[in-house]
Amino acid sequence: MLGPLPDMKQRTLAREVSLKGNGLHTGDAVTLTIKPAPAGSGVVFRRTDLHGSPELRARVDFVTDLVRATTIQAGHAKIHTVEHVLSALSGCGIDNALVEMDASEPPIMDGSARPFVNLILQGEAVEQDKDREYFQLDAPVSVSRGNSSIIAIPHDGFKISCTSADDRGVHTQHLSLSIDPEVYQTQVAAARTFTIYEDIEELLKLGKIRGGSLDSAIVIRGDKIISKEPLRFKDEFVRHKILDVIGDVALLGMPLKAHIVATRPGHAINAELTRALFERLQLQKKGGRRKGAPGGGSVVLANETSLDIRRVLDTLPHRYPFVLVDRVIEFKGNDELVALKNVTINEPYFNGHFPGNPVMPGVLQLEAMAQAAGILMLRRTSSSVKSAFFMSADKVKFRKPVRPGDQLIINARLTKARGEKLAMAEATCTVDGQVVSSAELLFTLVDAPEAE
Repeated sequence: MLGPLPDMKQRTLAREVSLKGNGLHTGDAVTLTIKPAPAGSGVVFRRTDLHGSPELRARVDFVTDLVRATTIQAGHAKIHTVEHVLSALSGCGIDNALVEMDASEPPIMDGSARPFVNLILQGEAVEQDKDREYFQLDAPVSVSRGNSSIIAIPHDGFKISCTSADDRGVHTQHLSLSIDPEVYQTQVAAARTFTIYEDIEELLKLGKIRGGSLDSAIVIRGDKIISKEPLRFKDEFVRHKILDVIGDVALLGMPLKAHIVATRPGHAINAELTRALFERLQLQKKGGRRKGAPGGGSVVLANETSLDIRRVLDTLPHRYPFVLVDRVIEFKGNDELVALKNVTINEPYFNGHFPGNPVMPGVLQLEAMAQAAGILMLRRTSSSVKSAFFMSADKVKFRKPVRPGDQLIINARLTKARGEKLAMAEATCTVDGQVVSSAELLFTLVDAPEAE
């Protein structure tokens, strides 16, 4: 849904404001100036050090490099590490601004967005004579990469629930915030960027963090925190992850109304979500929708060797919180597949199953196997208006508990089929190579409901 909200005008700055510093990755000295911009212009970066002072719109279709930062590029002009500036502008409710820079990267300052927020406050936000237009998400959109996943679901506001964790699970943090300018300025903006000590050498080899220091980042070494000043929040890491999500989603080009649930987010998966949201935004503007969404019933093509989450949502009728297949990793011929479900602490059932000892219910493992086998069955039909309905289960066994942080690998194999009407399948779920559950399943194909 697109449309202005009453009493909400677009905002820019009353006057231009500047600061100086050095870029985190390039190490180059830079002066950054934020200037007022006309209503409807959005956020635009201008490289004053390049011939012709080329301009770049802050939009996801201009994103290129995503290694430890977000880079946008148009022609020969690049802007590295745009996320903190965009996060500050978005978090403070600034719709239109011209950001001038005399180098390719904004200054890192203290590694947070607070210096940019202070700059915006100095410039003073002013309302313009045009209503603010929001993108109000109308259906869930989700993406996953390895053990990272993000889902955006319809919500009357902008909310982020985030889980941050390192590979060892030592610094796992969770936080959920409804974002508005006051919350952003007091609860998010001051959170600093951080890195794992063991990653520093590799980043230097990649030509990154040449301007980094303990003045501009927190370093995690084992269970120790190395920084010039104490932590600003006890959960500063997850707050900075939220800061980055806000900055990367700002590349949508307009304010978003949705609830984003993120597990171990990073710039690459943030950009992937923003691209998926941008695609849906363009479809809404055209008054259309992607084939097969949101009601399932799309054909799984014979030449598809895997399915990402968007194709899974095309195929299955299920939606949040009942989508239990994040990705089909591999189709093995016509009758077998390997699928993936990331089990995160954000799953709604963990609130009651069980408090203090979260365990994935066995019936949901069974449902995950059923959804995976259903995709297999749909792959055998040429009809795009069918859904696979789970009829019964036999020889069901639950062998080991499945807990938050586990990655459920689902193997499903069709064993019998009667035309395009009935089929039987064997399925197993494994975690770290050990079988945790298994079952034999019976399905039927039925006509899918008409899409709205």
